[in-house]
Amino acid sequence: MLYKDITEKIIAAAMEVHRTMGCGFMEVIYQRALEIEMKLIGLNLEREREMSIYYRGVHIGNRRVDFFVENKIMVELKAVSELSDVHLAQAMNYLEAYNMEIGLLINFGARSLQFKRVHNNKIFSR
Repeated sequence: MLYKDITEKIIAAAMEVHRTMGCGFMEVIYQRALEIEMKLIGLNLEREREMSIYYRGVHIGNRRVDFFVENKIMVELKAVSELSDVHLAQAMNYLEAYNMEIGLLINFGARSLQFKRVHNNKIFSR
């Protein structure tokens, strides 16, 4: 599994944040706490990294990814009662738009932490 060691560290950090804080806060609160936790375990990260979106080679806007970890993994956070297919599709679209291989979708809003490992099928199908 590609970047398994890094994704496991990110998930462990998210579990610690969720265990400590529980559910019920806004996404930005979890984002701040997760930044602290990931730095404590030595992960190199950028928070809210602005990335360009292109359509047919034309720049059409920018989007900020919640975390860009070890220059390899996009992490998208949610604080909703349940992850839906829309959230998963959004994370997959971001991977494709950023031409990244692996991402994590993490939800702090449920009673138990929810996370999904997301793959860019366009890169993996090459």
